[in-house]
Amino acid sequence: MHESRASERGDSVTGRALAVLDSFDAEHRRQPLGAIARRTGLPLTTVHRLVHELERHEALVRGPDGDWEIGSKIWRLGTLASVHVDLREVALPYMEDVYALGNDAVQIAVLDGLRCLVVDRIAGSRTMSVLSKPGSRLPLHATGVGKVLLAFGTTELQEAVLGSLDRYTDRTITDAETLRPQLRTIRSQGFAVTREELTPGATSVAVPLRGRRGAVTAALGVVSPSESAEVSKMVPVLQVTAAALSSKLVETGLA
Repeated sequence: MHESRASERGDSVTGRALAVLDSFDAEHRRQPLGAIARRTGLPLTTVHRLVHELERHEALVRGPDGDWEIGSKIWRLGTLASVHVDLREVALPYMEDVYALGNDAVQIAVLDGLRCLVVDRIAGSRTMSVLSKPGSRLPLHATGVGKVLLAFGTTELQEAVLGSLDRYTDRTITDAETLRPQLRTIRSQGFAVTREELTPGATSVAVPLRGRRGAVTAALGVVSPSESAEVSKMVPVLQVTAAALSSKLVETGLA
Protein backbone atom coordinates (compact mmCIF):
# COMPACT_ATOMS: atom_id res chain seq x y z
CA MET A 1 0.00 0.00 0.00
CA HIS A 2 1.07 3.56 -0.63
CA GLU A 3 -0.82 5.39 2.13
CA SER A 4 2.37 6.64 3.79
CA ARG A 5 4.11 7.79 0.60
CA ALA A 6 2.90 11.37 0.79
CA SER A 7 4.03 11.85 4.38
CA GLU A 8 7.35 10.14 3.65
CA ARG A 9 8.03 12.70 0.89
CA GLY A 10 7.07 15.65 3.07
CA ASP A 11 4.41 18.32 2.67
CA SER A 12 5.90 20.16 -0.30
CA VAL A 13 3.99 20.43 -3.57
CA THR A 14 6.75 18.44 -5.27
CA GLY A 15 6.52 15.72 -2.65
CA ARG A 16 2.76 15.42 -3.03
CA ALA A 17 3.02 15.37 -6.83
CA LEU A 18 5.62 12.59 -6.67
CA ALA A 19 3.38 10.67 -4.28
CA VAL A 20 0.59 10.84 -6.87
CA LEU A 21 2.91 9.53 -9.60
CA ASP A 22 4.25 6.88 -7.26
CA SER A 23 0.74 5.52 -6.69
CA PHE A 24 0.90 4.00 -10.19
CA ASP A 25 2.57 0.64 -10.67
CA ALA A 26 2.19 -2.55 -12.72
CA GLU A 27 -0.99 -3.51 -10.85
CA HIS A 28 -2.42 0.03 -10.85
CA ARG A 29 -1.78 1.36 -14.35
CA ARG A 30 -5.16 3.13 -14.55
CA GLN A 31 -6.80 4.69 -11.50
CA PRO A 32 -9.74 6.92 -10.65
CA LEU A 33 -9.21 9.90 -8.38
CA GLY A 34 -10.55 8.05 -5.35
CA ALA A 35 -8.02 5.24 -5.72
CA ILE A 36 -5.14 7.71 -6.06
CA ALA A 37 -6.30 9.49 -2.92
CA ARG A 38 -6.48 6.22 -0.95
CA ARG A 39 -3.07 5.04 -2.10
CA THR A 40 -1.35 8.35 -1.35
CA GLY A 41 -3.24 9.26 1.82
CA LEU A 42 -3.89 12.74 0.37
CA PRO A 43 -7.24 14.56 0.52
CA LEU A 44 -9.38 14.08 -2.55
CA THR A 45 -9.41 17.83 -3.23
CA THR A 46 -5.61 17.90 -3.21
CA VAL A 47 -5.41 14.90 -5.56
CA HIS A 48 -7.94 16.54 -7.90
CA ARG A 49 -5.78 19.66 -8.13
CA LEU A 50 -2.52 17.77 -8.54
CA VAL A 51 -3.67 15.36 -11.26
CA HIS A 52 -4.98 18.22 -13.37
CA GLU A 53 -1.69 20.07 -12.95
CA LEU A 54 0.20 16.91 -13.91
CA GLU A 55 -2.11 16.47 -16.88
CA ARG A 56 -1.27 19.97 -18.06
CA HIS A 57 2.40 18.97 -18.14
CA GLU A 58 1.68 15.60 -19.86
CA ALA A 59 2.80 13.64 -16.81
CA LEU A 60 -0.68 12.14 -16.47
CA VAL A 61 -3.37 11.53 -19.07
CA ARG A 62 -7.08 10.92 -18.59
CA GLY A 63 -8.70 8.03 -20.43
CA PRO A 64 -12.18 8.03 -22.00
CA ASP A 65 -13.56 6.28 -18.91
CA GLY A 66 -12.28 9.06 -16.65
CA ASP A 67 -9.46 7.05 -15.08
CA TRP A 68 -5.92 8.40 -15.02
CA GLU A 69 -2.67 6.85 -16.25
CA ILE A 70 0.97 7.87 -16.64
CA GLY A 71 1.47 10.31 -19.51
CA SER A 72 3.96 10.39 -22.34
CA LYS A 73 6.35 12.87 -20.70
CA ILE A 74 7.25 10.41 -17.95
CA TRP A 75 8.12 7.74 -20.49
CA ARG A 76 10.08 10.16 -22.65
CA LEU A 77 12.11 11.09 -19.60
CA GLY A 78 12.51 7.41 -18.79
CA THR A 79 14.24 6.80 -22.09
CA LEU A 80 16.98 9.18 -20.91
CA ALA A 81 17.94 6.75 -18.14
CA SER A 82 21.52 5.60 -18.63
CA VAL A 83 20.52 1.98 -19.26
CA HIS A 84 18.25 3.06 -22.12
CA VAL A 85 20.72 5.57 -23.54
CA ASP A 86 23.48 2.96 -23.55
CA LEU A 87 21.21 0.36 -25.11
CA ARG A 88 20.20 2.77 -27.86
CA GLU A 89 23.78 3.73 -28.63
CA VAL A 90 24.94 0.12 -28.91
CA ALA A 91 21.88 -1.04 -30.87
CA LEU A 92 21.69 1.83 -33.37
CA PRO A 93 24.24 0.52 -35.94
CA TYR A 94 22.52 -2.88 -35.98
CA MET A 95 19.10 -1.28 -36.37
CA GLU A 96 20.42 0.84 -39.25
CA ASP A 97 21.63 -2.30 -41.02
CA VAL A 98 18.14 -3.80 -40.84
CA TYR A 99 16.50 -0.56 -41.91
CA ALA A 100 18.76 -0.29 -44.96
CA LEU A 101 17.33 -3.54 -46.32
CA GLY A 102 13.74 -2.38 -46.69
CA ASN A 103 13.03 1.07 -45.22
CA ASP A 104 10.55 -0.49 -42.79
CA ALA A 105 10.35 0.83 -39.23
CA VAL A 106 12.89 -0.89 -36.99
CA GLN A 107 12.42 -0.82 -33.23
CA ILE A 108 13.85 -2.17 -30.03
CA ALA A 109 11.74 -2.62 -26.90
CA VAL A 110 12.13 -3.76 -23.30
CA LEU A 111 9.65 -5.06 -20.78
CA ASP A 112 7.99 -2.33 -18.72
CA GLY A 113 5.49 -3.69 -16.22
CA LEU A 114 2.64 -5.24 -18.18
CA ARG A 115 3.61 -3.42 -21.37
CA CYS A 116 6.69 -2.97 -23.51
CA LEU A 117 8.59 0.29 -23.77
CA VAL A 118 9.95 1.28 -27.18
CA VAL A 119 13.51 2.36 -26.40
CA ASP A 120 14.37 3.40 -29.93
CA ARG A 121 12.91 3.34 -33.44
CA ILE A 122 14.26 4.10 -36.90
CA ALA A 123 11.88 5.24 -39.61
CA GLY A 124 12.08 7.27 -42.81
CA SER A 125 9.82 9.25 -45.10
CA ARG A 126 8.70 6.06 -46.82
CA THR A 127 7.99 4.25 -43.58
CA MET A 128 4.32 3.79 -42.73
CA SER A 129 3.00 5.76 -39.77
CA VAL A 130 2.58 3.55 -36.71
CA LEU A 131 2.02 3.96 -32.98
CA SER A 132 5.46 2.74 -31.92
CA LYS A 133 7.58 5.82 -31.30
CA PRO A 134 10.46 6.07 -28.80
CA GLY A 135 8.94 6.27 -25.34
CA SER A 136 5.69 4.58 -26.39
CA ARG A 137 4.30 1.85 -24.14
CA LEU A 138 2.69 -0.83 -26.26
CA PRO A 139 0.51 -3.81 -25.32
CA LEU A 140 2.41 -7.06 -25.04
CA HIS A 141 -0.29 -9.18 -26.68
CA ALA A 142 -0.79 -7.13 -29.86
CA THR A 143 2.73 -6.27 -31.07
CA GLY A 144 5.63 -8.34 -32.41
CA VAL A 145 8.17 -7.06 -29.87
CA GLY A 146 5.57 -7.37 -27.13
CA LYS A 147 4.71 -10.97 -27.95
CA VAL A 148 8.39 -11.91 -27.88
CA LEU A 149 8.81 -10.40 -24.42
CA LEU A 150 5.58 -12.02 -23.25
CA ALA A 151 6.43 -15.45 -24.67
CA PHE A 152 9.82 -15.47 -22.94
CA GLY A 153 8.49 -13.81 -19.78
CA THR A 154 7.62 -15.37 -16.45
CA THR A 155 4.47 -17.33 -15.78
CA GLU A 156 3.33 -14.53 -13.48
CA LEU A 157 3.72 -11.97 -16.28
CA GLN A 158 1.82 -14.12 -18.75
CA GLU A 159 -1.05 -14.75 -16.37
CA ALA A 160 -1.34 -11.05 -15.55
CA VAL A 161 -1.41 -10.06 -19.23
CA LEU A 162 -3.71 -12.88 -20.32
CA GLY A 163 -6.17 -11.86 -17.64
CA SER A 164 -6.94 -8.58 -19.44
CA LEU A 165 -6.55 -8.56 -23.22
CA ASP A 166 -7.73 -5.28 -24.72
CA ARG A 167 -8.92 -5.14 -28.32
CA TYR A 168 -7.29 -2.66 -30.73
CA THR A 169 -8.46 -3.97 -34.11
CA ASP A 170 -10.76 -6.75 -35.27
CA ARG A 171 -7.65 -8.95 -35.53
CA THR A 172 -6.42 -8.45 -31.97
CA ILE A 173 -6.35 -11.74 -30.07
CA THR A 174 -8.41 -11.21 -26.92
CA ASP A 175 -8.99 -14.85 -26.00
CA ALA A 176 -6.39 -16.21 -23.57
CA GLU A 177 -6.82 -19.80 -24.72
CA THR A 178 -6.06 -18.75 -28.29
CA LEU A 179 -3.01 -16.75 -27.27
CA ARG A 180 -1.42 -19.37 -24.99
CA PRO A 181 -0.44 -21.83 -27.75
CA GLN A 182 0.77 -18.94 -29.90
CA LEU A 183 3.15 -17.90 -27.12
CA ARG A 184 4.47 -21.47 -26.91
CA THR A 185 5.07 -21.45 -30.66
CA ILE A 186 6.91 -18.11 -30.46
CA ARG A 187 9.11 -19.49 -27.72
CA SER A 188 9.95 -22.64 -29.69
CA GLN A 189 10.50 -21.01 -33.11
CA GLY A 190 12.28 -17.92 -31.81
CA PHE A 191 10.26 -15.17 -33.48
CA ALA A 192 6.83 -13.53 -33.40
CA VAL A 193 4.59 -12.20 -36.16
CA THR A 194 1.51 -9.99 -35.79
CA ARG A 195 -0.80 -9.00 -38.61
CA GLU A 196 -2.87 -5.85 -38.04
CA GLU A 197 -3.40 -6.67 -34.36
CA LEU A 198 -2.50 -3.20 -33.12
CA THR A 199 -2.77 -1.02 -36.23
CA PRO A 200 -4.79 -1.75 -39.40
CA GLY A 201 -2.49 -2.30 -42.36
CA ALA A 202 0.62 -3.04 -40.28
CA THR A 203 2.46 -6.35 -39.94
CA SER A 204 5.24 -6.74 -37.39
CA VAL A 205 8.00 -9.32 -36.99
CA ALA A 206 10.26 -9.53 -33.93
CA VAL A 207 12.98 -11.66 -32.36
CA PRO A 208 14.50 -11.78 -28.86
CA LEU A 209 17.74 -10.16 -27.74
CA ARG A 210 19.54 -12.28 -25.17
CA GLY A 211 21.89 -11.53 -22.33
CA ARG A 212 24.09 -13.75 -20.21
CA ARG A 213 22.97 -17.36 -19.93
CA GLY A 214 20.49 -16.77 -22.74
CA ALA A 215 18.01 -14.68 -20.77
CA VAL A 216 15.80 -12.53 -23.01
CA THR A 217 16.39 -8.87 -22.14
CA ALA A 218 14.81 -7.02 -25.08
CA ALA A 219 13.20 -7.53 -28.49
CA LEU A 220 14.16 -6.33 -31.96
CA GLY A 221 11.48 -5.98 -34.62
CA VAL A 222 10.30 -4.37 -37.83
CA VAL A 223 6.88 -2.98 -38.76
CA SER A 224 5.86 -3.15 -42.44
CA PRO A 225 2.77 -2.40 -44.52
CA SER A 226 0.73 -5.61 -44.60
CA GLU A 227 0.37 -5.62 -48.36
CA SER A 228 4.15 -5.60 -48.92
CA ALA A 229 5.41 -7.44 -45.86
CA GLU A 230 7.76 -10.33 -46.65
CA VAL A 231 7.87 -12.08 -43.31
CA SER A 232 9.88 -15.05 -44.55
CA LYS A 233 12.64 -12.70 -45.73
CA MET A 234 12.89 -10.64 -42.56
CA VAL A 235 12.99 -13.44 -39.99
CA PRO A 236 16.52 -14.69 -40.79
CA VAL A 237 17.76 -11.10 -41.16
CA LEU A 238 16.45 -10.23 -37.72
CA GLN A 239 17.78 -13.43 -36.18
CA VAL A 240 21.31 -12.91 -37.50
CA THR A 241 21.25 -9.26 -36.42
CA ALA A 242 19.86 -10.15 -32.99
CA ALA A 243 22.60 -12.73 -32.43
CA ALA A 244 25.31 -10.18 -33.24
CA LEU A 245 23.68 -7.46 -31.16
CA SER A 246 23.11 -9.82 -28.23
CA SER A 247 26.81 -10.67 -28.22
CA LYS A 248 27.67 -6.98 -28.24
CA LEU A 249 25.30 -6.25 -25.36
CA VAL A 250 26.89 -9.00 -23.28
CA GLU A 251 30.36 -7.79 -24.19
CA THR A 252 29.54 -4.24 -23.07
CA GLY A 253 27.85 -5.42 -19.88
CA LEU A 254 24.38 -4.17 -20.88
CA ALA A 255 22.77 -7.62 -20.85
